[in-house]
Amino acid sequence: MMEELAKIPWAVIAPLIGVQIILMIVALIDLRKIHATNGPKILWVFIILFINLLGPVAYFIAGRKQS
Repeated sequence: MMEELAKIPWAVIAPLIGVQIILMIVALIDLRKIHATNGPKILWVFIILFINLLGPVAYFIAGRKQS
């Protein structure tokens, strides 16, 4: 198992994990501050948390209600 972990290109994967975590945090903070969304807020929380990288992007594109 350690041999398989040593073969992973961490120089590529680590920044992607960092971007994913930052996007998730920013989306959750924005969701908490915003008053109206397209759909229930609890649904957007689950989408942001459980759909990797695409969940926060989907929230910013389709979840925020435009005034």
